[in-house]
Amino acid sequence: MSMFGNGLDAAVQKTFTRPAPKSAPAQMRYLVKQLKSTRAVAQMLRISQRTVERYVKDQIKKPRPDLAARLEREVKKRWQPQIRAKARQKAASTGGIVIDTRARIGYTAPIGTTDENRLRHLTVALPPQYAARLFDAQEQGASDQQLQQIAAEALKEVYFQDSGRRAGQLEEVRFTDIEHLEFDL
Repeated sequence: MSMFGNGLDAAVQKTFTRPAPKSAPAQMRYLVKQLKSTRAVAQMLRISQRTVERYVKDQIKKPRPDLAARLEREVKKRWQPQIRAKARQKAASTGGIVIDTRARIGYTAPIGTTDENRLRHLTVALPPQYAARLFDAQEQGASDQQLQQIAAEALKEVYFQDSGRRAGQLEEVRFTDIEHLEFDL
């Protein structure tokens, strides 16, 4: 997945009320309960059905690293869906989202302005409509580039133009060379 997609997922995961299962057998039991069969879990994780059954019965406890990563990713993707939906809905309707980034940010503007890209560390609260756009685009399978473009538009409006109070002739914000990116609800 992408840097922006992972960042949005991490922000939503901070709202969970209970921790996700940690051990491989517990994670496997959770997936079997969710998907209703060991065969479906085996196909999803690209392992044999017998291996899934052995994890469920605690006969195997330590997966190889690639399987452990797939297992954790699939559990976190399905963990507490109602709380995940409520957090997204709240951010998209009333709460907004906070972006904390260290990246090279510049803009296109009329001649005579200081529009050079420079490394900036920004922590900006984005309004709910941008949170809604980010989450909707992520659910529709948007690429990292598309999510980055939405974030750049949000930074243009909120940080550079101050919601229309300044820099009215600003055309486009360039948001590149991202060193750090974190979202918070």
